[in-house]
Amino acid sequence: MPSLRTALLQSSGRPGAVAENLKALDEAAARAADAGARLLVAPELFLTGYAIGDAVPELAEPADGPGSAAIAEIAVRHGLAVLYGYPERDGERIFNASQLIGADGVRLANYRKTHLFGCFEQEWFTPGEQTVVQAELDGIRIGLLICYDVEFPENVRAHALAGTDLLLVPTAQMHPFQFVAESVVPVRAFESQMYVAYVNRTGPEGEFEFVGLSCLAGPDGVVRTRAGRGEELVIGEVDPEFLAASRAANPYLADRRPGLYGSLA
Repeated sequence: MPSLRTALLQSSGRPGAVAENLKALDEAAARAADAGARLLVAPELFLTGYAIGDAVPELAEPADGPGSAAIAEIAVRHGLAVLYGYPERDGERIFNASQLIGADGVRLANYRKTHLFGCFEQEWFTPGEQTVVQAELDGIRIGLLICYDVEFPENVRAHALAGTDLLLVPTAQMHPFQFVAESVVPVRAFESQMYVAYVNRTGPEGEFEFVGLSCLAGPDGVVRTRAGRGEELVIGEVDPEFLAASRAANPYLADRRPGLYGSLA
């Protein structure tokens, strides 16, 4: 099975300006496709911006809303799948969500962030209740989490036990927590034997300072590609043959003793 070339878009776009963010995503998709990527991953709440305050209700839309339709057009035009973050409206509730759209424009998966970070998110969003959301892409099982979710090892292990090969984590990681991108994410990839694409915003945005450092970490804990602190598009390979060999050599999942872990719940 061939590798899945994956592009990570490190950008904050322009908060509150959906049309401009769609344009930036379109341009990134063109560059990613030219480089042979089959998947483009954008950061948390990329469609609208993160630091949008009380504009959240105004900018939130359903999973099949106009932003989704516009991104489906981008995916089809450039022939690659796109994962993006957005505020999802479902009736009176709003979720911090991410959605994966295939290269054919079909919506493949939608995930609602289960662990909300800080006062801003807890004020405006309802936490999701489904831990494992997956889709198939080019024979690779894709899983979705968002930012703070990956800092809970239980979330990532749940994906490992469900067979996730590549975990996509759009994020809004801020100063002074850069150690998550530098250290936690590669460890998560190693201990649960999967690839993890961690895709961050960058620079100042409202009261926040995002640290960049987006990365694609492999099941050996080695980072395949990493961005710096500014706007950047980086590309890495998700190799299913290497993943299979790594899983065969690493006994973590086989050596688990679930009967001892009841107190964790």
